[in-house]
Amino acid sequence: MPKINGNEIRPGNILEHNGGLWSAVKVEHVKPGKGGAFAQVELRNLRNGSKLNERFRSADRVERVRLEQKDQQFLYESGEMLVFMDSESFEQIELPVGILGDRRPFLQDGMTVQIEYYGQEALNATLPQKVTCRIVETEPAVKGQTAANSFKPAVLDNGIRVMVPPFVGADEEIVVNTETMEYAERA
Repeated sequence: MPKINGNEIRPGNILEHNGGLWSAVKVEHVKPGKGGAFAQVELRNLRNGSKLNERFRSADRVERVRLEQKDQQFLYESGEMLVFMDSESFEQIELPVGILGDRRPFLQDGMTVQIEYYGQEALNATLPQKVTCRIVETEPAVKGQTAANSFKPAVLDNGIRVMVPPFVGADEEIVVNTETMEYAERA
C-alpha cells in the first residue's frame, strides 16, 4: 500500500491509522505563526463510525488504502440486514441496515448500489446520486407566489420531507439528490 505525506491527505481518502481504517471527512491546512504547518484532519472509522480529529505534519507518513468498488443490486430487506447480489458472480451478501445511514429510505427494489470492499470485508455503500420519488402530499400553489424563489414542503412516498418549487404538485414524480437530500428536478 502506498504511503503519503500528511499534507497530501484529501477528503474522501481512506487511511490506515492507529490499527483501523479511517475515511478523511474534512481536511484543513493550518499555518500557525509559530512552528510548522500541519493538516487538521477529521477522520471517520469505517468499521464502527466513530470520529477522530488528528493533526498530520508534512513529515508524517500515513498508509493510503484503495478500496475495491463493486456495483451490486439490492434484492430485499431481511430483519436488520439488507441483501445485495453481485451482478457478475450472482453471489449474495448481507449488510447491516445502518451502512446507508439516513439515506436508507431512498433504497428501492432492484436499485444498483456501489459497495466498497477492503479484501472480503464490505465497508461502505453508496446510493446513486439521483433517485426518482413520488410526492404523496404537498400544499397547493398560491397564486402570485411564483415570482420569488420560494419553496414549499412536500412528503415523499418513502416518508422523507423535502422542499419543492411551488409548481410541483401531489402525485408527481421528482428527482431527489441523495447526497444533499434536496429536490433536483421533475422526473
